[in-house]
Amino acid sequence: MADRSILVVDDNEINRGILGEIFKDKYNILEAGDGLEALKIMEENEGKLAAVLLDIVMPEMDGYQVLEEMGKRDNLNDVIPVLMITADTSTEAERASYQKGAADVIHKPFDPIIVDRRVSRNIELYDHKNNLESQIDDQTRVLKKQFIYLKKQEEKLKNSNEKVIDTIATIVEFRSMESSYHLKRIKGFVRILALTAMNNYPELGLTPHLVDVITQASAMHDIGKISVPDSILLKPGKLTNEEFDLMKSHTTRGSEIIELLKDVQDKEYYEMSLDICRHHHERYDGRGYPDGLKGEENSIGAQLTALADVYDALVSDRVYKAAFPMDKAYEMIKDGECGVFNEKLLACFEFARPDMEKLVLETKAAEAADKNM
Repeated sequence: MADRSILVVDDNEINRGILGEIFKDKYNILEAGDGLEALKIMEENEGKLAAVLLDIVMPEMDGYQVLEEMGKRDNLNDVIPVLMITADTSTEAERASYQKGAADVIHKPFDPIIVDRRVSRNIELYDHKNNLESQIDDQTRVLKKQFIYLKKQEEKLKNSNEKVIDTIATIVEFRSMESSYHLKRIKGFVRILALTAMNNYPELGLTPHLVDVITQASAMHDIGKISVPDSILLKPGKLTNEEFDLMKSHTTRGSEIIELLKDVQDKEYYEMSLDICRHHHERYDGRGYPDGLKGEENSIGAQLTALADVYDALVSDRVYKAAFPMDKAYEMIKDGECGVFNEKLLACFEFARPDMEKLVLETKAAEAADKNM
């Protein structure tokens, strides 16, 4: 421990000598006759001081003022134990020392055994505390690095999930004679509606993360159409009852396809994709399919996708119909011509209508530009 020092601060040379004598075999002894000199020595010996023995009554700057100044300098008294030296044995003097940040108090006249024990005990306590804090800082740095690494891995996995979903969904859209802008609109409508619902209806339980998951998973809503025959999928006229039953099976068949992707998808995305695929044709009054879910029996993700899907079907050209004007499509949904929806989501639909119509115009302009290339 010879490389560590104890600083004795007292305007009385005899007191400094007595205290130095107690610790000379274990520490280097540094002396200061006043507070200003003490602060200078602390600065010059940063990281080397084991303790400071500080007299309260001194000229120019007393012990309390030195303590306050140490607090201003990176809270030095939190790192180095400061033991106040005083002849005042009153409770008030001790209380004032502790309140100003002292670790302990040494009374005059000095008892070498008591002084040695108090100083040694405080040095041990502070060394232990400082070592713990250092270990915690090291562990925090390690954990921070691990957290950053895990966040990067999470982002990679998320991007992988999105790529799998978008690739598969795009294949289905090509077969259905839909453009990639259909998926962009569906995901855009879902996000717009979900964010509006999150900000206005906290009871629906939406969070920014959940909105991201629902938005991405909504792209898988029609994956089951890959199992529907072209004669039905691309039929320009009205479907027969038998044909409509086959068309409706795309919800259950799609669920089966998504189950095959269970091992290559993140669990959260897999479960959301499965739910949306199976239940995006359910209706709030229980008259949807395939399970006849009613009200809140259906998840918020499937409900949002259902509304987005119906709106896109109305404002888009399909093999069996021309696109409706956006005003007409809005009124048809609000009037219940396309089934019953959650009143809260309909309120969100009304509020978000300008953003949704803007997305329709942007994607249709992009589609037209692609066709003219």
